[in-house]
Amino acid sequence: MLTRKQFLKTVSIASGTALLGFKAIDQLQAPSSGPGFLTFDLHCHPGRLFSEDFGGEPMDRGKTLSDMKAVQLSGAFFTLVADSKLIKLGPTGVEITGKYKPSEGWEEYKRQLKGMKDFFRAFSVRQAYRATDLKQSGSLAAYMAVEGGDFLEGSVEKLDEVYTDGIRAIQLVHYVPNDLGDLQTSAIMHNGLSPFGKEVVRKMNKLGLLIDMAHASFQTTKDAANLSDSPIMLSHSILEMEPDRPIAKRAISKEHAKVIAGTGGLIGLWPSGFNKSFDEFVDNSLRLIDVVGINHVGMGTDMDGNFKPVLNSYTQYPTFADALKNKGLSPKEVEKIMGTNAATLLKKVIKDK
Repeated sequence: MLTRKQFLKTVSIASGTALLGFKAIDQLQAPSSGPGFLTFDLHCHPGRLFSEDFGGEPMDRGKTLSDMKAVQLSGAFFTLVADSKLIKLGPTGVEITGKYKPSEGWEEYKRQLKGMKDFFRAFSVRQAYRATDLKQSGSLAAYMAVEGGDFLEGSVEKLDEVYTDGIRAIQLVHYVPNDLGDLQTSAIMHNGLSPFGKEVVRKMNKLGLLIDMAHASFQTTKDAANLSDSPIMLSHSILEMEPDRPIAKRAISKEHAKVIAGTGGLIGLWPSGFNKSFDEFVDNSLRLIDVVGINHVGMGTDMDGNFKPVLNSYTQYPTFADALKNKGLSPKEVEKIMGTNAATLLKKVIKDK
């Protein structure tokens, strides 16, 4: 078994010239040995590429990627944010600033897509397209996802191009109300999944795109679960507690969680500022496991896009794994949470073509 010192070994970063606005890196070297099992993140924003000013501070675009490689993360969904130009991070969470005009959502998607692919080239990141691209090899598999279906602009046909672009998961809604379904954090508009949202779910099933119900209302989630013929995920959330907690609207009920599990899907454990501490996040993770079972949870860090996270670096992955073991989970159960459940989900949904 790998020692904590080995697992937390830092990568060496070779200096390079600036490339496409990034602090370029010639090579990010992974340590010689990893955790010994697959590790995955269902939802993250390395380098906060979706926006230059979300949160008000510039970022070292390579730091989180360096952390990923330091612990030999096997894979993750690198996530674009469809409504990023319409939101800002305020003192109590995300605030909505406006609405897109026609074609602006699609243009923003294409802008972020180019930025992500430029980032992959600048830092020699391996983009993943198939479930079999996820390997326990120490070579990070970067799958692309989009948070919010706003960019589709009422056109289910755009999904064909999105799939060709390399997107493999779409979260139907985010913070700005859209035409796919209702959100947890806004007033009811569609009484669940809209007719267009239902078209999108069917088309995503056909293409082999993973449906993400994070941020969706309970009714929207139930509608998608009832319609989908593939497992769905809720990439980052947590079981509800006191209603006055920060971002409490983003928490889910036990019934909500069971809907996702009932499809054979996964819920990503979310270390947001809803938790009062890292230790409470561990306890809240166990609460969710008690509700849906060990086979229906994974990691959903929201890294670099999270609100006051209690886990803010991938170098804390081994600490979290150890904490779960100390609470009584077996090594095999911990492996499921850290990545093997995610690998199983990808194999069930993403087509190898």
